[in-house]
Amino acid sequence: MTKKPLSLHVDAEDFLPASEEEKAYMVQMRPSTTFFKDGCKRLVKNKVAFISLIAIVLITILSIVLPLVWPYSYARQLGNQPGRPVDPSFNNLRPMEYSITEQAALEAGESVFPHLFGTDASGRDYFIRVVYGTRISLAVGFFASIIVLVIGMTLGSIAGFSGGRIDMVIMRIVDIIYSLPDMLMVILLASVMRETMGPIIEGTVLQTIGSNIISLFIIFALLYWCSMARLIRGQILSLREQEYVLAAQATGAGAGWIIKKHLIPNCISVIIISTALQIPNAIFTESFLSFLGLGVNAPMPSLGSLASEALNGITSYGYRLVIPAIVISLIVLSLNLFGDGLRDAFDPKLNQ
Repeated sequence: MTKKPLSLHVDAEDFLPASEEEKAYMVQMRPSTTFFKDGCKRLVKNKVAFISLIAIVLITILSIVLPLVWPYSYARQLGNQPGRPVDPSFNNLRPMEYSITEQAALEAGESVFPHLFGTDASGRDYFIRVVYGTRISLAVGFFASIIVLVIGMTLGSIAGFSGGRIDMVIMRIVDIIYSLPDMLMVILLASVMRETMGPIIEGTVLQTIGSNIISLFIIFALLYWCSMARLIRGQILSLREQEYVLAAQATGAGAGWIIKKHLIPNCISVIIISTALQIPNAIFTESFLSFLGLGVNAPMPSLGSLASEALNGITSYGYRLVIPAIVISLIVLSLNLFGDGLRDAFDPKLNQ
């Protein structure tokens, strides 16, 4: 039945359900997404941060894989073979240079793997020591940042949510630690713990890690959690008055459940950014202490200890100081640029 012109009757066809094609034409909805996916998309678009991430991943993979396939060990003195007299020609080889013994083997038609960065004063392959030192520095940086994250996030969330005397006590502890001279306390603690940790871990599994590495982790656990705790406390102070927190309290939810299920997930962007920026600080501190002789135990290398050892022959073998310095600079720069990219991608205030 067709509707007559100027008729006041209602046309029933106007009330028929819309077809799928009409719905798709009229409604153009954005695909559903999450905060993490949006942040990852913005991070990928940031070319500097994405290249820095690739550099970090590549350096980490190479530091793990290369020692497994490299023919030389970081602690092996090539000129000191069991059952043979000491061969001093392996000491202080320059990049791509061969010892007298290796040159004789090459003339005899044997294959000898080259020393890309030469050898050190003890006849150890310098390239694998730089690679292994990179692995140690990265491992210390990552694990120290995890320790700082756990302690800072725990104490900061407790102080921010509880308030009152608990908040006052935790914040006064933070103020006391902030008032201490940072580097002086690090050096003093490293010196004391190096002497006291040795007998404690002797004969245990921790002895393979070394007393100096464990001392570094203890130092980070004691001193470097304050910034993370204050940052998370400030976030939770602003979040605990939100409606969903009051609703959870009204239903009888405990403080631990509210912190774990509501407050920490809403601080995740700040946590990710702060942790990413903490890693280069940890690597720099480890390199600084190793440079002073308070880092990893010999003969295990780190980038800082390699730079310290290179000072003895800086006039003749200056490249031994330049190489670990460049690696440290590359790692710290990449991590800082990646941390800045994370801040730009995941900070809601910068994406409004």
